[in-house]
Amino acid sequence: MSCVVPYACYAFASGCLSSGVQSSVRRYLHSRVSPLLIRHHTGSRSLTEMAETMCRNRLISERSPYLLQHAHNPVDWYPWGDEAFIKARTLNRLIFLSVGYSTCHWCHVMARESFENRTIADILNENFVSIKVDREERPDVDKLYMTFIQAISGGGGWPMSVFLTPDLNPITGGTYFPPEDRYGRPGFASILRTIAEKWQVEGDQIRSQGFALANAIKKAFLTNRETMPTDEVVALKCYAELADRFDETYKGFGGAPKFPNPAELDFMLSFYANNKSTTEGKLALKMVGETLEAMARGGIHDHVGKGFHRYAVDAAWHVPHFEKMLYDQAQLLRVYANYSLLCGQMKEIVEDIADYVHRNLTHPEGGFHSAQDADSLPSHSAKAKREGALYVWTEQEIDNALKDVTINGDSNVDVATYFKQYFGVKTNGNCSSDTDPHGELKLQNVLAMKDSHKDSARKLGISEGRLAAIIEKALQVLLETRAQRPEPHLDTKMLTSWNGLMISGLSRASLAVGKPELAERAQKAVEFIKKYMLSENGELLRTAYTNESGAVVHNAKPVKAFADDYAFLIEGLLDLYEITFDENLLKFASELQKQFDERFWDTDNNAGYFLSEADPSIMTRFMEDHDGAEPAANSIAALNLVRLASIFDEERFRGRVANILESVSLRLRRYPSVLPKMVTALMRHSQPATLVIVIGERGDPLTQQMLDEINRHFIPNQSLISLDATKDLWLIEQNDHFGTLLKSTTKPVVFICERFQCNQPITSLDGLKSKLSSL
Repeated sequence: MSCVVPYACYAFASGCLSSGVQSSVRRYLHSRVSPLLIRHHTGSRSLTEMAETMCRNRLISERSPYLLQHAHNPVDWYPWGDEAFIKARTLNRLIFLSVGYSTCHWCHVMARESFENRTIADILNENFVSIKVDREERPDVDKLYMTFIQAISGGGGWPMSVFLTPDLNPITGGTYFPPEDRYGRPGFASILRTIAEKWQVEGDQIRSQGFALANAIKKAFLTNRETMPTDEVVALKCYAELADRFDETYKGFGGAPKFPNPAELDFMLSFYANNKSTTEGKLALKMVGETLEAMARGGIHDHVGKGFHRYAVDAAWHVPHFEKMLYDQAQLLRVYANYSLLCGQMKEIVEDIADYVHRNLTHPEGGFHSAQDADSLPSHSAKAKREGALYVWTEQEIDNALKDVTINGDSNVDVATYFKQYFGVKTNGNCSSDTDPHGELKLQNVLAMKDSHKDSARKLGISEGRLAAIIEKALQVLLETRAQRPEPHLDTKMLTSWNGLMISGLSRASLAVGKPELAERAQKAVEFIKKYMLSENGELLRTAYTNESGAVVHNAKPVKAFADDYAFLIEGLLDLYEITFDENLLKFASELQKQFDERFWDTDNNAGYFLSEADPSIMTRFMEDHDGAEPAANSIAALNLVRLASIFDEERFRGRVANILESVSLRLRRYPSVLPKMVTALMRHSQPATLVIVIGERGDPLTQQMLDEINRHFIPNQSLISLDATKDLWLIEQNDHFGTLLKSTTKPVVFICERFQCNQPITSLDGLKSKLSSL
């Protein structure tokens, strides 16, 4: 299922909402709620003009880049919090809740059309209490009410527009609304007037409906525990569902709009690693390889500036939605790195993503910013932003940029002609009206390779090496040319969760391409988190921001961490440990896991980790139930617990994995492909975990050679430990088995263990290579 609606920014690809939540809320809606309310769900200007209004609302005191974008609106915005709630109750007004993020294209459109519109602002200010929420800052608010929007409309996206009673119960809503009737949708002004009038006349009835809807949502979030399913059956069903959706023509899973879906690709790699000799396993690897290749050649890949855009609006990966998100770069970096470790291919794409993040999304102290906008000014004199303006080219612009380019001093090479044929550049632009319904890309070209490099060289009648030199030089020149264009907005907010994903991605990338500096960047990010993302009492925080001078700052009331912050960061620490073997990383991960257990575990039902800590403004605590643009916190938590159980030999960790898997067992049996990361966790929990222990001083050449050899292999259910008796004193104390193994040898040795039943020690590099090839 693709959870999308027209005219909205979205990040969902599949499994957006459990059928139970949808059906429960829909049943109530269609039986009870006023048709006048239901009929309305259907799914940046700028700085100069905003400054002219001289408006300043309460958002001016916030740190979120998204909220600050609205701080000069004439709308009397409030941040999510008691001040707004008290006003709504005191004045008996409905709440208009608007949720988005700073790089969302359709959020910019609605802001320009409606929130900077004096007439609409007056309607909002006179009849509603208006609240703005950054979805990345408050995922609990976003996901709770997005559940409602998906249930009533079948889709969701941003901006999300929800009307709430003063008790914070939803009554109606949608996504983007035009200011006036258009696109077959009612205008926002008329919607506001209608809802305000209904509230005045039927307020008590509407309040009762909101209360009942809230109860329906709460009931729908209850888990149905069953016995744990069989991993082989579920994994094969997950594979079959994904294989059935595989696009044999353009690759990837599903049709337009087409998302990278790293969680699905990651599952298919793990499925292959567990089923190498089967037809299904080989096909899984083939699908992943073809998809990664198609994405790398397509317009979703920024060939000039590197990195990947959010998704493609077409099935062929050609025309993207141009925003670039940190979580996409991080997860794709991990997938490309793991594929490279398995097959030895696409190392250049691994380095490509890492280079983009380092150049464009990295704070000087090591943390990672959230995103780059899709919209930017086409020129420094332009007054209006346009989607994709930084990234697209007319044929004339390419000709002008490349006309004087020489290759190794040879001025007779027509670089522009080769380049245009290589990337499918056309005089009238290469974006069809189907991919550009609003005409923003008229005469523009999105660079995309129609053929492989080898086939392009053959068709152009030139050697592959010569063509590579031409393309590399041309891309360098175009990057320099593009640097003269206005840059898109950078969301400098730093999220612990997404930083955790990037730490993991860089760690895997360092192994794949053999570049220690990538692991060093990951380590620097860890130090950034320790410095800025921990409160005075050691609690993990969700966000940090930068001020005008680039210094790291926080809200007056810092945002506490959510479940994904803990889960993703712990995963990153475990991945980074397996390169640096710094026991402090394991110690930090262990401390965070303890906090995570104490604050988020469902102690009543032992069903998993709630998304957030208890909060009176959130009607119910709930857990995510799908792996979408970002994996569900419980999916990553389960994978982490499998690894922690193996390292520390802790039964309580294994027990918690079982609890989580049992709580989603029905979903895994029926629709496993909406939880591919959880299926991976099921596979790893059900099979003997491999713990590889390398004993020896890390300064010893043989010890290092053994560690390097192990890290050259992709073994999905493996944890790697290095024990140096002079350096790992804390780690040795955490597991009695470690001390026993240390006493058994005085020279470098490798033990390969399952539940601490260890094979005979391996003392030579050749012996290790032989053993690893059989795993």
